[in-house]
Amino acid sequence: MRVPHIYQPSDIVLNTALYLDDDAAGHIARVLRMKVGEQVSLFNNQGGEYLCEISEITKKKVSVTPIKFEDKDCESPLHVHLGQGISRGDKMDFTIQKAVELGITEITPLFTTRCGVKLSGERLHKKHQQWQKIAIAAAEQSGRNIITIVHPPIELHEWLAQPSDELKLTLHPRAQHSIKTLPEPEKGIRFVVGPEGGFTDPEMENTTEQGFIDVRLGPRVLRTETAALTVLSALQLQFGDLAL
Repeated sequence: MRVPHIYQPSDIVLNTALYLDDDAAGHIARVLRMKVGEQVSLFNNQGGEYLCEISEITKKKVSVTPIKFEDKDCESPLHVHLGQGISRGDKMDFTIQKAVELGITEITPLFTTRCGVKLSGERLHKKHQQWQKIAIAAAEQSGRNIITIVHPPIELHEWLAQPSDELKLTLHPRAQHSIKTLPEPEKGIRFVVGPEGGFTDPEMENTTEQGFIDVRLGPRVLRTETAALTVLSALQLQFGDLAL
């Protein structure tokens, strides 16, 4: 049986018992129904992971004792920041989850002209928290020890204008460049994908003005969630750690 891999946002010290936070404790006690003496793997976003033995389980608390540290690193050498036009329903959740599995480093949800999603105030705050929790769960599932940063949503033009030394990319069906023709990215990659309705002409012009290079994926039009994950897979294959 695979040892559960769980995020614990605190310092972890070998041979020193600690109580897990509410999310981790609930997952171990109520979802997995684990027992005292069984083992879990904890990570705290500081690199590596800790093999731990469960020492106490109650209705409200779970205590574990770290017994071994493993300096495990499965992060891609390619730093990738996705600017994703916010999509409707669970499409955005799906994109975040699968992008984390594919090794994305940062994600910024973007409000665009055609995104069709209206969020503000407390609803926006809760949605942002939900997206970050999805990223944490995806890191746990995929064995990553570093949490993808999901930034608070902002307007497209704000994100495009952020100073960056990364190689900047945007999708365009009639682009001259393909991913295979791109130069080696020395400072990582930042790429932007539109919502279901795509970008408007002024938005596409803005990407060009801000130094983004148009790239194409092929002759077919892809849905927004398919496009983001296809680009990320191709980038990881070309410059990162995916292998065929």
